[in-house]
Amino acid sequence: MSTEFDQSTEIRFMIDKSQCGQRLDIFLAQSDVAISRSHVKCVIEEGDVLVNGKEPKVSQKLKEGDVIVLTQRPPIEAVAVAQDIPLDIVYEDEAIIVINKQAGMVVHPAPGNYVNTLVNALLFHCHDLSGIGGVLRPGIVHRLDKDTSGLIVAAKSDDAHRQLSAQFEKHEVQKKYLALVWGNTKDKQGEIVKPVGRHTVDRKKMSTNTKRGKEAHTFWKVIERYGVATLLEVEIKTGRTHQIRVHLSDLRYPIIGDAVYGGATNRTQNIANPALKAQIKAFNRQALHAAYLSFVHPLTGKRIEFNANMPEDLANLCAQLRSSVNPVNSITTKGKDHLR
Repeated sequence: MSTEFDQSTEIRFMIDKSQCGQRLDIFLAQSDVAISRSHVKCVIEEGDVLVNGKEPKVSQKLKEGDVIVLTQRPPIEAVAVAQDIPLDIVYEDEAIIVINKQAGMVVHPAPGNYVNTLVNALLFHCHDLSGIGGVLRPGIVHRLDKDTSGLIVAAKSDDAHRQLSAQFEKHEVQKKYLALVWGNTKDKQGEIVKPVGRHTVDRKKMSTNTKRGKEAHTFWKVIERYGVATLLEVEIKTGRTHQIRVHLSDLRYPIIGDAVYGGATNRTQNIANPALKAQIKAFNRQALHAAYLSFVHPLTGKRIEFNANMPEDLANLCAQLRSSVNPVNSITTKGKDHLR
């Protein structure tokens, strides 16, 4: 029985003298593979295009002799369907909707996962999402990982989508997260400036050791210390895939519960309290929550901001850490003031 992966094909191009200087995305959009320029951008960002064996930038200028390899996946004949799934709606008007996404919910349909996503729920609730994201990603301006909880905004009109996308592209959207990490951080705050891109070997992972990484800035500061773990407020100026998880892992303070970037070391071995050890082992997602989101409203032109309280599973884990381990220089912050 053939699989979708088996049906993928590779298309090769050799750049001649007459094609020198063209942008990669324009060249592919004008080629005989008949894909749009917006779709070209997606396949490049997904790692399905190589130039001379390396991942290129969308805007890369081509040179004579360049070899382009495009991996073409089989077409997906599917559209997102509306499903009556409960949503935690933080704010809604005629242009936008802000959701406090629960952990475990995928943002948009993808191969192997076409139902029970945020998009399926939004289509049932809104009926009028922006069409710019396509049939599988209507209204989606930015994403959160499946197992990251918290705030996400979707556009209900094409104009709102364009304006919000421009703010994300210009890094004008403020995004702050709560991250519970392993270890007692040496400093009270810090900045991580490392490019993030596709892992050179494992294509499902991201890494700072990459051939074609994109600029990524992450700022963090301590909210509360628990000795074996630390609660951080994390602000990102860029929105690279898995950025916070990769950056904090590089800093050797991986996020608790992160099965991909958490490292192989079993840190629970150093925890004497059996109840705490059991609770951490049972925490089956990365302890990351998008707690604050601020942007300029596409209709009013005024900056608006939203907060989402720490979800129950993460709050319970912090409470158990707080009661089970003597905090080291504990900075206990109640409420949401530290996220403003």
